[in-house]
Amino acid sequence: MSKPLTHQLFQLIKSLSKSEKRHFRLYATRNSSEKELKFLSLFSALDAQAEYDEPVLLAKLDGVNKRQLSNLKAHLYQQILVSLRLLHRRHGDLELREMLDFASVLYDKGLYLQSLDQLTKARNLAQQRGRLTLFQEIIEFEKRIESRHITHSHAQRAEELIRWGREARAQLQGDEAWSDVALEMY
Repeated sequence: MSKPLTHQLFQLIKSLSKSEKRHFRLYATRNSSEKELKFLSLFSALDAQAEYDEPVLLAKLDGVNKRQLSNLKAHLYQQILVSLRLLHRRHGDLELREMLDFASVLYDKGLYLQSLDQLTKARNLAQQRGRLTLFQEIIEFEKRIESRHITHSHAQRAEELIRWGREARAQLQGDEAWSDVALEMY
C-alpha cells in the first residue's frame, strides 16, 4: 500500500466513532475467532497508535512481515468500508442502491417478477426521498424488463413507465441546469 493510502487507512480508523469500531469488530469476527484474523490485529494496533509508526506496528503484529503488511492494510481498508456500508445502509442512497443490486441479482437469475417487486419498492422509496437520478435509473431498469420479458403486464403499465420516465428526465434537466449555474457562480 502506498504512503498516501496508508495515511488514508490511518485517517479512516481515527475517524471511526466508538460504535463504528465496535460494529467493525463484530463484523470482522462474525465467522471466525479473533486469533485467526491478522487484519483485526492490524486494526487494533493502528487504533492504539497516536501517530502512524510502521516499525512499531510490525513489532506488534506476530507473523506479519513488511511485504505482507501492504496487502493486509489494503484488505483492512476494504473491510472497514464494507462494515461502514452495512452499518449505515439505511442512510442516504445506500438502501436504494442495495435494492437495485438485489433486483439486478434476481434479474440475472431469470426471476423477472421478483426483480420487478424489488424495483417497485426502490422506485417508491426513491420518489419519497426525491432521489430523481436513482428514480430514473429504476424506471429504465423496469422498462428493460417489461420490454424484453413476458411479465403479463398491461398497456397501462407501459404508459405509466413512459410517463414517469419523461417526468423524471424533464425535472432532472431543470435541476442540472440550475446545478450548472450554481457551479459557474462558485
